[in-house]
Amino acid sequence: MVTKRRGSAFSGSDLDLVLRARDVDSLVLTGIATSAVVLSTLWHAIDLDFGLTVLADACLDTDPEVHRILTEKLFPQWADVVDVEDWLKAIAPR
Repeated sequence: MVTKRRGSAFSGSDLDLVLRARDVDSLVLTGIATSAVVLSTLWHAIDLDFGLTVLADACLDTDPEVHRILTEKLFPQWADVVDVEDWLKAIAPR
């Protein structure tokens, strides 16, 4: 269990150490506040060299236009941005 203390899930926590100890090198991001918590965690994860996927329809922002711009324009520069259904299909055993 990791206690989140700041906007980024990494700031002020030992999340990076916990993930590295388990050989985790990629993350799937979801959450409330696309323009705050998700964005902040994404930036921090980029700096830590994690591979990233953002589930666009599992994120929410109080401003739908900001959410759209982030998930359609900004996040795709550093992360795969997909819907939950497409992600589940991609990870399903064949």
